[in-house]
Amino acid sequence: MTQTQISMTHHYKQLSFKERGQIEAWRTPQLQPDGTLTQPLSISQIARMLGRHKATISREIKRGTTTQIKANHRFTTTYLADTGQAIYEDHRQHCHPAFKRELCSDFYAQLTIELKRRPRVHSVDTFVYFYRHTYPERPCPSTTTVYRDINAGVLSLRNSDLPVKLRRRVKGTGQSHSRKNQHVLGDSIETRPAVVDQRTEIGHWEGDLVKGKKTEDQPALMTLTERVTRFQIIFRISNYHATTCREGLETILADYGKEHFKSITFDNGSEFAELATIQDTQIYFAHPYSPWERGTNENHNGLIREFIPKGHSLYNYDITTIQAVQDALNARPRRLLGYHSPGDLMPGL
Repeated sequence: MTQTQISMTHHYKQLSFKERGQIEAWRTPQLQPDGTLTQPLSISQIARMLGRHKATISREIKRGTTTQIKANHRFTTTYLADTGQAIYEDHRQHCHPAFKRELCSDFYAQLTIELKRRPRVHSVDTFVYFYRHTYPERPCPSTTTVYRDINAGVLSLRNSDLPVKLRRRVKGTGQSHSRKNQHVLGDSIETRPAVVDQRTEIGHWEGDLVKGKKTEDQPALMTLTERVTRFQIIFRISNYHATTCREGLETILADYGKEHFKSITFDNGSEFAELATIQDTQIYFAHPYSPWERGTNENHNGLIREFIPKGHSLYNYDITTIQAVQDALNARPRRLLGYHSPGDLMPGL
C-alpha cells in the first residue's frame, strides 16, 4: 500500500486590466503593411497564452463585447477591455455579503445541521468541498467566508459548534534535537528510519494514552494514529499501569494484524516501560516533554475530546461507545488527504 496522492487546491484569481487589454489586442484584427488583416486568436489560444482556463476567457469576452457604429453606419461587435473592466467593477460594487448569504441559504442551513450533529462527520472546510461536489449548480461560499460569517455572529452557528481548533508549537526536528532521554525505555526516536519522517510508507504509527480522571486505577484509552492516512485506533484499558499498557498493545496488534504495524512511536512515560519487550513491531520512544514529536497523535487525541470531555471518568464509556467514536473520526474527510477519509485509505482495518 502506498501513500495516496493529495490533490492541490488552486484558488481563482480575477483577470487584471492588463490581461483584458491583451485579450482586446488579440481579438482585434490588425492591418498589416501589405494591406491584409490578421485573424483574431481563438479563445483556446488566448487561454494558453494567459495561463487561464478557456471558460474564463469565454465568459470575459461575452461580458466585454459591445456593439459599435462605424463611420459608414455599419454595426460591428468587438471586445473592449474598458467595457470588460467597467462591468467587472460594477459587479464588485453590487456583490454584498448579505446578498451572498441569501443566495447560499440552503448551504448554510445544511452546514448548521451538520456541525451540530453528534457524532459530527464534517468540518467547515470538508463540508464546503462536499456541498460543491454534490450540488455543483448551487452557489456555495468559500471556507474563509464561512469562518468570517461565523466570527461576525451573523449566522446561527457559534464557535462552540466548530471542531476543536488545535494548536501545536513546533520546537524542532528530530535531526536537530539534542535532548537525551532521562531514562531509556528502548530505541530512541533519533534512530527511527527517514521513511517514517517522510510519510511515504503506510504502517508507521504514533501512540499515547487519553485519560479521564488522572488516577492510575482509572480506565484510560490507548490511541494509535497512522502517520500517512491519519487512521485512528482507540482501545479502552482498565488502568494505565505498565503491564496493562503492554497487554493492551498486544491485543491491538493481534486484533488488527501485526502486519499493519511496521513501527509505533510512543511517549517516554513510565506507563510505556514494558512496550520495548513487544516483538511484533518496532517500538520507538520520543524525548521527554516533547509532544510535538508525536504531533499527529496529539492532534487526533484532541478530537476525541469532542466526545469525551476532560475530567470525565471513562467508567461511563463502554466498548460500543468507544468504537463509535473511532468510527466517527475515521469517517471524517480531511483536506490533507484530498478530501478522503482515513477509513477510505485503510479499508482493511
